[in-house]
Parts: sequence; structure tokens; C-alpha cells
Amino acid sequence: MLTQYMTIGEICTMYRKGDVVLVAYPYTDLKAVKTRPAVVISSDYYHAEQPDIILSAHTTNIKMATGFLDYILQDWSIAGLKFPTAFKPVIVTLDPNLIVYHIGSLSLRDLDEIHARLRLILDL
Repeated sequence: MLTQYMTIGEICTMYRKGDVVLVAYPYTDLKAVKTRPAVVISSDYYHAEQPDIILSAHTTNIKMATGFLDYILQDWSIAGLKFPTAFKPVIVTLDPNLIVYHIGSLSLRDLDEIHARLRLILDL
């Protein structure tokens, strides 16, 4: 069943895998949050049964994106981002009402690269 989530930016029927959003992303110690871009990595199947959304962190500090699992987006401007941005292997499940704004969507090539890293992270 599809539900509507209200965001400050727009009303979305449902977020889709590959959507780029702005969200208050928690630090791993959960002591603070930072508003940053994130990408929806949960599937339509997940969204049909679960109220939450699974996101991966992204950073504009691409100088720090040097790890094997990091990935600098090739089509960041097409995705609606203002600056070069990198995927970081930090995953969180959040209430979709915490999304501040829907920015855009990743290109297929960037989404494929993130999928490859997620498979490595989760040993799938």
C-alpha cells in the first residue's frame, strides 16, 4: 500500500531506490546529526511492508573518500546535487518524515556502483 509522505520540498507518493534526499543524518555514536545528502537504498518491496526508509550517507568532502568502499558520484549534477559528492559506507534506517527535501535521483551508472559496494559491505 502506498502512502504519502510530506516533505518540506515536495509531496512524494513514495521514495524510490536511488532517490537523493536531504536528511538530518545521525552520527554513528547517535550523539548528534548533520543535515546531509543521502540516497535511498531500500527497495519498493521493503517500502510496501515497512514504514521506514534505508539510506546511505553521502559527503561533499570528497578528499576523504579514499576507502575501497567509498565511491565518488560521476553524475552528481544530474542527480540534483550542487557539489561533487561521494558515497560513504554508512547505512541508517529512518522515519521518512525526517527527510527535509527530495533533491533528485542517481543515474543508473552511479546506482550500479553503489549497489556493488553494498553487496561487498553486506557480503551478498
